[in-house]
Amino acid sequence: MIVTLIKQAIRFGIVFLYGSTGEILIEKAGHLNLGIPGIMCLGGVGGCMGAYWTYQAGAPSFLVILVAVLMAMLFGGLGGLLYGLFTITMRCNQNVTGLSLTTFGAGVLGFWGTQMGDKEIYFAPTSTTFTKPLFSLPENWFTTIFLSHGVLVYLGIVFAIIVSVVLKYTRTGLSLRAVGENPAAADAAGIPVIRYKYVSCVLGAAISGVGGAFYLLDCTRGSLEYVIDAMGWLAVALVIFSLWRSNLSIFGSFIFGFLYILPRYIEGVGLAEKEILKVIPYAVTALILIVISFFNKKETQPPASLGLPYFREDR
Repeated sequence: MIVTLIKQAIRFGIVFLYGSTGEILIEKAGHLNLGIPGIMCLGGVGGCMGAYWTYQAGAPSFLVILVAVLMAMLFGGLGGLLYGLFTITMRCNQNVTGLSLTTFGAGVLGFWGTQMGDKEIYFAPTSTTFTKPLFSLPENWFTTIFLSHGVLVYLGIVFAIIVSVVLKYTRTGLSLRAVGENPAAADAAGIPVIRYKYVSCVLGAAISGVGGAFYLLDCTRGSLEYVIDAMGWLAVALVIFSLWRSNLSIFGSFIFGFLYILPRYIEGVGLAEKEILKVIPYAVTALILIVISFFNKKETQPPASLGLPYFREDR
């Protein structure tokens, strides 16, 4: 049971990892996108549509996965583009725009799910493509925990590592962090601030969108009766928990996944106690936020211009 618990914790943690990786990329550019839950819903719609079409067409497994990922990124990226249009170009409030996007994405997923009707039953066989282990190895506790997952689990870890490396070690990452810290100074240094903001919003949303598709096609095995937006809020909390570092969010996502899945494996405990356990990730995140507020170390703080609009005319 312990091995199964850890394995499932990793799977569900990857959902948070996709969402937090995308949100970290967006926040590093100075934008607080509370629309990540809705963007993950949009990515779930796009990923399921792409997987369903290619699977019904008899395409090979790798093509089904590829199209699903690209469709999820497309739908998620469109959500990020919409967010950028309102907050960057039209200068709308970031918090209000993000919450509106969350409501919109959840509504689109709910409406699309009801319109699918009997076709929903086809997502169950489609999901076998995503739950199939990437590696075919003899079963033992190590391979079961770490090497028995579908390809999207490892893709999520790769995305997090790439974002971490780009932000920390490349000129592009340095410019992006400069935009998030002081966009006026970055603009004066010749960095195209608006371009960096748009690219980070769209690309970050695209990565988060894959998390929604992964949740529906892998974790719930094609069932549309589960909500994604709740997972999105935990992904946003994971950004704070990991101190805005996507490499740390890999380990944080496993902790969040463990706490999220743990109530299902506890016997002899009432429903109220299980619901309290689900609150632990939020409580831990709030505690970390309080603790880091007492330290003035730059590496533990969010980008200085996070949530603040930038008007070049005011520079």
